[in-house]
Amino acid sequence: MANLRTAMDSAFWDLNVSSPHTLEGSAKAIPGDPFPLDGARASRALRIQQLSLLGNGFPLGIIPSYSPAAHKDLGSFSLQTLLLRPSTSNWWLGLIGQFRPKKLISSIKAEFSTNDELEVPTFKDVARHFLDKSLYTVGLCTQFLLTPATSIKLSTEKDGQKKGRHSKVMLFHKLPYHDITLEAAWPELFIDHKGQYWDVPESISLDLSSLVSDSGLRYRVGIHKNSGHPQAVNAVNDEAPTSLMPGLCAKAAFSYEKSRDLWRQKETQNDLMVKKDKGWFWRPSYDVRLKEPHAAVSGIFGGSFTAWFQDGHSPVAVELRGEGDTSTRIKKRSPVNADLFGSICYRFQHGKFRELYGDLTRIDARLDIGSASAFAKRVVNGFRSSSANSAIDPISSPRINLIFQQQVVGPIVCRLDSRVSLASLPGKRGPHIEDFIYSLSYSLRLLQSGKVVAWYSPKRKEGMIELRVFEF
Repeated sequence: MANLRTAMDSAFWDLNVSSPHTLEGSAKAIPGDPFPLDGARASRALRIQQLSLLGNGFPLGIIPSYSPAAHKDLGSFSLQTLLLRPSTSNWWLGLIGQFRPKKLISSIKAEFSTNDELEVPTFKDVARHFLDKSLYTVGLCTQFLLTPATSIKLSTEKDGQKKGRHSKVMLFHKLPYHDITLEAAWPELFIDHKGQYWDVPESISLDLSSLVSDSGLRYRVGIHKNSGHPQAVNAVNDEAPTSLMPGLCAKAAFSYEKSRDLWRQKETQNDLMVKKDKGWFWRPSYDVRLKEPHAAVSGIFGGSFTAWFQDGHSPVAVELRGEGDTSTRIKKRSPVNADLFGSICYRFQHGKFRELYGDLTRIDARLDIGSASAFAKRVVNGFRSSSANSAIDPISSPRINLIFQQQVVGPIVCRLDSRVSLASLPGKRGPHIEDFIYSLSYSLRLLQSGKVVAWYSPKRKEGMIELRVFEF
């Protein structure tokens, strides 16, 4: 369902987007970019927790994923598994391994094809291909529960095909009405709205966020620091986003959200109990968040204030990367910025998601305005789109996020997420589809609102299998 809180969360540096690019299973969205698709938001469960549960349903506990590697000979297909997970009542440790089989298979085939017909490769010749470190990625993650309200998570991973490693530490403290999060990474992986990845050598964030009150008011304040120039992981002919450039940033945001049902069919006792030949049986919905047919409208309105320190008062140097060369140009980053944002959503659901067939059809449509000032400037300029304007301010155009869900059989649901920009492309007029994600999910009744999701993004050429819980 269309998550209205994405509007405010995407203004900060800690919105996780699902990605098989790392063993952690996520990358950070870039502030100042269009809101990511709801289907792309990462699971609330840690990747190591997902693998622990998903492994029970896959042969040998091996879970496949699909993501282009830095070297094409490694292929895009990979296999992940949880190698080790000791734990106590307030501590656990996990070791994750990933293996890319394409290069290994190609190397062994080449070993046989290059030898004479009468000469068979020895075990030693074949075994040395298994020792190629570029085939493997290993990640170590641990979490300590310091107090019932405070926990700390440490993780590090090493990709055999790359130099260095990714390390991260996160401290989480829960207050009665607020959450405090301190997060640091060396480096931190970000993903932009074009599906391109960027590594920031050092990224540190401290955030205080309120829980949503009964009135719908929510607010966040935070400090973020970038160090080092962002490095393109797979970007070609593009420049580094200014929000990832070195500097210290203080940000505050608030939002007010409201939802109203146009109609709703409440769950009854007859829905929960069904009579069969052997008596009455309890039959809950496959997902408690999808148990009632309804139509509703909802909206969110908010504002944000941003102040950059340390290099924020002056222009920043931005690298422009092309094929084979790198150039640098100066791009202005405003030291102080205040803006408004908003979203309005309509959702319609048919069915109670209890029967075996035809008991769920759901449509969510959400209109997003990521920057009221950029949108107003675009309207003043005649609502024309050019390649230059789009590169400078990608959130100047409103976007429509559409989600369609249809029950296939039992707990299996197919879903399509799409984002439509109302701006025109160079040489083309009218709205166009910017991004879309296909997914197939299997709802787990025992988790009330949990499901195993297999998704694929044609734009990013990536896909993975996740466990998601209470993602509304």
